[in-house]
Amino acid sequence: MVIQLSNKLKSLFIPETRVVVFTGAGISAESGVPTFRGPEGLWKKFRVQDLATPEAFQARPQLVWEWYGWRRGQIAEVKPNPGHRAVSEFEKYFVDFTLVTQNVDGLHDRAGNRKLLKLHGDIWEIRCVQCGTARMDFTLSFNHLPPLCVCGGALRPGVVWFGEPLPAGIFDEAVQKAEGCDLFFSVGTSAEVYPAAYLPSIAKEHGAYVVEVNIESSAAASCADEVLLGKSGEVLPEILNYLSRASLD
Repeated sequence: MVIQLSNKLKSLFIPETRVVVFTGAGISAESGVPTFRGPEGLWKKFRVQDLATPEAFQARPQLVWEWYGWRRGQIAEVKPNPGHRAVSEFEKYFVDFTLVTQNVDGLHDRAGNRKLLKLHGDIWEIRCVQCGTARMDFTLSFNHLPPLCVCGGALRPGVVWFGEPLPAGIFDEAVQKAEGCDLFFSVGTSAEVYPAAYLPSIAKEHGAYVVEVNIESSAAASCADEVLLGKSGEVLPEILNYLSRASLD
């Protein structure tokens, strides 16, 4: 795939540029992770109220864990795609780099990113509803549902459910990074889930050059300086090629 990049964007391909990459479900969909919205999205097949709210977990913790166990099993079978790997290389190139993701699948971690903010938590984290203890756990089949903490409390998936606030401080830090960046990429997101969807416009309002990478224009396109249509697994590696050539100049 050959993409046309503006001269303005190319001029920002220097290590000193402060960069934020903001990713959504689209980048993981290319690895085979189901999205939540759209014609084939998970919320077309399942009821949010039954599976992704604190009330659902309180009423039917076993059902909720069975569903999340199914999702964890699906995610365990997929791998980071070229889009994930390109973002990991971006982190190595730019001195001031932050990845902000709405995804809970951990594929960015597996691709090698370390400077990341997880707005909606992590499906591989489990957290006690009683004592608050949290840890990473990659178990695919628990002997008891819900699994129990050493304190005796029920363990829940460490994701943000509907009706819950984002993790303390994470969104505030994401806003600060968006306000302070020079270049902001919005990748594979519908830009319809708030408050995360505010980030592209926040970056724009504070002078950043905003680039959308998506298979089709999203709500973020209205504030984008440049829209690159295509799969992130094809567009981002092309951008990486430009970065590689720029580092040789």
